[in-house]
Amino acid sequence: MHRVLLIDDDEQLGPPLATYFQRFELALTHALRPSEGLAHLRAEAFDAAILDVMLPEMDGFELCRTIRKESDIPIVMLTARGDVMDRVVGLELGADAYLPKPFEPRELVAHIQTVLRRRHGGNGPPAAPAGAVEPGTLVFDGLTIDPTRRSVLREGLAVELTSTEFDLLHLLAREAGRVLSRDDILNQLRGHEADLYTRAVDIVVSRLRKKLEPLDCIKTLRNAGYSLALRRIAP
Repeated sequence: MHRVLLIDDDEQLGPPLATYFQRFELALTHALRPSEGLAHLRAEAFDAAILDVMLPEMDGFELCRTIRKESDIPIVMLTARGDVMDRVVGLELGADAYLPKPFEPRELVAHIQTVLRRRHGGNGPPAAPAGAVEPGTLVFDGLTIDPTRRSVLREGLAVELTSTEFDLLHLLAREAGRVLSRDDILNQLRGHEADLYTRAVDIVVSRLRKKLEPLDCIKTLRNAGYSLALRRIAP
């Protein structure tokens, strides 16, 4: 059963959500304050986190920033505010999904299931022998992308990516050398992340570039889009 941490100061929200989540094999733990939530994350293993934006001690954006310094756990943000800038800030800080309040519990479950599926892919296949390359793995100069395990190696070192970051990188890698416009990217990824929009593409690309340094692999063509500019080795 996947474990999910909810950090929200609404005392009435946790118990009914926990009961509802159990129908979908999700165990929900509710923390009322960011400090309590961070203590849970540091002491226990969780598969995803749900953060409210309006919180005591620190807001959800600052909490997201703090968590991202320590973990790449999938994060879904909740807020009563629904303007575009809130979504931009949340995505820029590394949130994987964004759901405005009020929401239907089934919609929240769907978001959680999506980020878990993209992150874990179930229990995953057995590990490959040392030195072996999994079928479907994309290998470039300095960069290896394994879509089965949703893992990335940069010059042999593991890179921690959010679900959205991985999906965008994988898309560029599958179309390596081809320039993809923002609309192309949105059309490909909207099925995975409904909150993606034009500004978010630029934000995710910017985060990817920082995480893939010193590789200079994502090129921008002004007024055209983005491409992955690395020499393909395999398959």
